[in-house]
Amino acid sequence: MNTKQIENKEERKTAKRVARKKAAPKAKRASGVARGSMKKKVRVMAKGQRKR
Repeated sequence: MNTKQIENKEERKTAKRVARKKAAPKAKRASGVARGSMKKKVRVMAKGQRKR
């Protein structure tokens, strides 16, 4: 929701809350999807002399 045009902080907050209530509920995360710290880490290549 874009609330850039609303100057007042309290008004902006209430508008966002109303929009959040109206929005459709988010779908649950699929069971096979890793999140954050559970994701596979990318291996860092060997540091030092260049390969090529």
